[in-house]
Amino acid sequence: MSASAIFVLDLKGKVLICRNYKGDVDMAEIDHFLPLLMQHEEEGLLCPVLSHGNVHFMWIKHSNLYLVATTNKNSNASLVYSFLYKLVEVFTEYFKELEEESIQDNFVVVYELLDELMDFGFPQTTDSKILQEYITQQGTKLEVAKSKVPTTVTNAVSWRSEGIKYKKNEVFIDVIESINVLVNANGNVMSSDIVGSIKLKTMLSGMPELRLGLNDRVLFALTGRDKGKTVVMEDVKFHQCVRLSRFESDRTISFIPPDGESELMSYRINTHVKPLIWIESVIEKFSHSRVEIMVKAKGQFKKQSVANNVEVRVPVPSDADSPKFKTSTGTAKYVPEKNMVVWTIKSFPGGKEFLMRAHFGLPSVENNELEGKPPITVKFEIPYFTVSGIQVRYMKIIEKSGYQALPWVRYITQSGDYQLRTNV
Repeated sequence: MSASAIFVLDLKGKVLICRNYKGDVDMAEIDHFLPLLMQHEEEGLLCPVLSHGNVHFMWIKHSNLYLVATTNKNSNASLVYSFLYKLVEVFTEYFKELEEESIQDNFVVVYELLDELMDFGFPQTTDSKILQEYITQQGTKLEVAKSKVPTTVTNAVSWRSEGIKYKKNEVFIDVIESINVLVNANGNVMSSDIVGSIKLKTMLSGMPELRLGLNDRVLFALTGRDKGKTVVMEDVKFHQCVRLSRFESDRTISFIPPDGESELMSYRINTHVKPLIWIESVIEKFSHSRVEIMVKAKGQFKKQSVANNVEVRVPVPSDADSPKFKTSTGTAKYVPEKNMVVWTIKSFPGGKEFLMRAHFGLPSVENNELEGKPPITVKFEIPYFTVSGIQVRYMKIIEKSGYQALPWVRYITQSGDYQLRTNV
């Protein structure tokens, strides 16, 4: 079972708009939501599911709005939350910014969307590109469009319209990997993993069938071709267009792609990752006097690769002042509102080492507040490189008209949650 009703509330708990899908929960029950929320907040027991009697409220907060689903059954909570976040995504596609004002200015469109997105408490058409074909923001067009529902809504391929035409048929594939690393103050890697995604930009005519081949270890083992570098992907999540039964039987990623931009799949690789940019820091704090910071950054990746837009963020005491910097490359800037120094290096070649020194004054009066020890964080992006070694081995494009299409592949590695702890 899913949701009985969906409500959009302002921060004071006033209902801006709602839709009752099943009629089995009294609509007045929503009056209990905000008092319950505030009570739990005061007690420090805030929970994503709140209950009043036999009615359950599943809620999320976005900007200055609460989106709440009610139910009196043992509903699939993960389905409801996925739907609420999808609701935010669709409204944002339509109104650019989802906030109280955009709901009030677009009541008619919101009601239309709520009707199409869910039916009798179950999610229906949730793809914003398809919804935009027949729910428009012009009232006059809305009436005309109603008479003809696009075939995509009743079609087996609900994410792609028929009759798409391009002069030049191309598909762009981006393999993007984010590295999550936590290094302790002694220089030991505490945890590390890789979170990857394969994104497509499809400009193909008709209804093409695509087949994507990766250097997947399970596939190579199945076919007896266990040669070369392979990767073991975990927590693989696909776009709805991928034929899951085909993937489960022979690991083939076969699909009819959505038009334009989409995320085909995401994955995680749980492996020991050597930090690509290694940071050594010496932070010396002299009471009532000054703080001396020395940070050395080293590129631990191939010499032919270059990291772009590197940012090393070094925490400093909240009462520090009078900053002075010296860098061997790039620029250092003090950001007082965030209590940090940001050292920016536009281009960081592999195998190189760079140095940054900073000097801060401290007030003569001791700050009695206990401050934490925030870590040094690093941001970067390395094009034409994947740390896991994942590769697109082939992309086959089959369409009944037999046209030739060009697939383009780009690899990017970037920092995710990349933290290095300090002693000070």
